[in-house]
Amino acid sequence: MKERIRIGIVGYGNIGRAVERAVKQNQDMELTGIFTRRNPSDLVQELNDSKVFAIGEAKNCTDDIDVAILCGGSATDLPEQGPLFASLFNTVDSYDTHALIPEYFDAVDSAAREAGKTSIISTGWDPGLFSMMRVIEEAVLPEGASYTFWGPGVSQGHSDAIRRIIGVKDARQYTIPIEKAIEKVRAGEAPEFAIREKHLRDCYIVAEEGADLERIEREIVTMPHYFSDYDTTVTFIPAEEMRANHGKMPHGGFVLRTGRDDEGDGHVVEFSLKLGSNPGFTGSVLVAYARAAYRLNKEGQTGAKTVFDIAPSYLSLKSPEELRKNDL
Repeated sequence: MKERIRIGIVGYGNIGRAVERAVKQNQDMELTGIFTRRNPSDLVQELNDSKVFAIGEAKNCTDDIDVAILCGGSATDLPEQGPLFASLFNTVDSYDTHALIPEYFDAVDSAAREAGKTSIISTGWDPGLFSMMRVIEEAVLPEGASYTFWGPGVSQGHSDAIRRIIGVKDARQYTIPIEKAIEKVRAGEAPEFAIREKHLRDCYIVAEEGADLERIEREIVTMPHYFSDYDTTVTFIPAEEMRANHGKMPHGGFVLRTGRDDEGDGHVVEFSLKLGSNPGFTGSVLVAYARAAYRLNKEGQTGAKTVFDIAPSYLSLKSPEELRKNDL
């Protein structure tokens, strides 16, 4: 057995626990440590076999970790943690505020290049796998139109953004695609949609006792990049109902492109995911890209990267010979 890739997890919420489980499925990796903002002695691990550190101790662990997987939220955690950890380790994250990815890339790229590290940003399934499919489909059908539909399912990033609002104790946000819009695209049409014509956003909130519910709802529906461009429903529920009816985190979606070749024949290309657990799948993608970050850094490729920059072979446990024989 070759030397294993030593993984550190930064943040131990839903994604962090999913990454912990995913590392166990990959024989070339081992979990070396978990970094938390909580008191390390209070953190209860699912698998209970790695060291736990305060985030402030990260600078003392640079010789012990090959890749740090950043599992914090995009709203407030990653804008700070991304550049910070890129200055210390090779990193992978799932930053998903699409409109701000260019600025985030630049900040992480600068820190990683200065430190000689490799950082892969915005992995997961969207951004991530869906991003790749959008580029591939457009390259194959240059004359056409692309569409992305999310859901129905729980958006972790949007749910996390709601939980950061003062007075919110817990939250789930469901993204729901509008079926009539999907049907038009699958029929080979090339419609133009306003943002709110493709999806609905349905929010369930457990508020803290005495919280201003009108203010919370107003902050949600006017939140830029998350809710302001969508028809959004906000429902306040007790904690018991949240546990009973909203404990699971399924998700999924579709990337479609309609187009015509030079002879005028129409084509519809569709890539879809149906996920039993949004964090479970996202954690698995992060771990695959941790392998890529490790390999790229070994080759001397530093700075920030996205899924567009990385060949699929860097993600796989298989050798190039095995891939050519079995998968090509």
